[in-house]
Amino acid sequence: MTTAIASKLKDRSLLGLKDLSRNEIESILDRAAYWESEPQKLVPVLQSRFAANMFFENSTRTRFSFEMAQKRLGAQVLNFAAAASSVEKGESIYDTVRTLESMGIDAGVIRLKPSGVLEQLAEKVNVPLVNAGDGNNEHPTQALLDLFTMRKTFGELKGLRVSIIGDVLHSRVARSNLWALQKFGAQVSFCAPSNMQAPELAEHAPYVTMEEALKADVVMMLRVQLERHAEGMLKSAEYYREQYGLTEERADRLSPGTIIMHPAPVNRNVEIDDAVVESEQSRIFPQMANGVPIRMAVMERAMKL
Repeated sequence: MTTAIASKLKDRSLLGLKDLSRNEIESILDRAAYWESEPQKLVPVLQSRFAANMFFENSTRTRFSFEMAQKRLGAQVLNFAAAASSVEKGESIYDTVRTLESMGIDAGVIRLKPSGVLEQLAEKVNVPLVNAGDGNNEHPTQALLDLFTMRKTFGELKGLRVSIIGDVLHSRVARSNLWALQKFGAQVSFCAPSNMQAPELAEHAPYVTMEEALKADVVMMLRVQLERHAEGMLKSAEYYREQYGLTEERADRLSPGTIIMHPAPVNRNVEIDDAVVESEQSRIFPQMANGVPIRMAVMERAMKL
């Protein structure tokens, strides 16, 4: 791959937010605002372009959100689920991506379990790649829709106090939000059980108590994998709720201007009590809605000639 081609592809790919400039992030948020305000549901700016959604890890909301975004822009969409594919027979992720590239796709959206593989893939293929979540590394479009949600609520991100609560160790959402929010001058803090803390992130944002975490402008609850119980990381769902859940009682202590967020799917009555999910301060469903214009902006950036 020539340096010029590689550089252009890198500009159109979205592998993570850690190395993306504040200006670039802002331009995606602004373009998403444009698409959100577009009254027409279908604006075929990507007509005759082909996108492949390659999910090597289960996903429902993220995949549907990308597909909705792509179709609203008029793109042709190929959906690929690893469980029903040659990957089950041992075909490598690299070979799968190269196969679809050979067939003529214009961009690939990829979710996969191992961290670091996406960067290597991006070096080897000649189409822009969009990260739909890679291992415990990043989930850039989730963080972008989170920033978009915060910006719509508060007007700007600078000075916002954002608490990210839960299984930080395994969370790509926590990492992408941390990298992006700090570029805008937001104050990020984490709250997590000691065995769910990511020690390497402590130099970037402090770990605080639950009491302290509730004093923020944004309280972002992370999904806890209930299967961690089998690994011995989680005593029980009830114990987790008691110690780190956003119970009705804790939600009552939030400032009236505080908003509640969650990347979903929510384990109701574990991370967040049922009534709190549907409360006035909750932005959980608006977050999902905001995923479509964000992903429209990202796919347009990747594929528009």
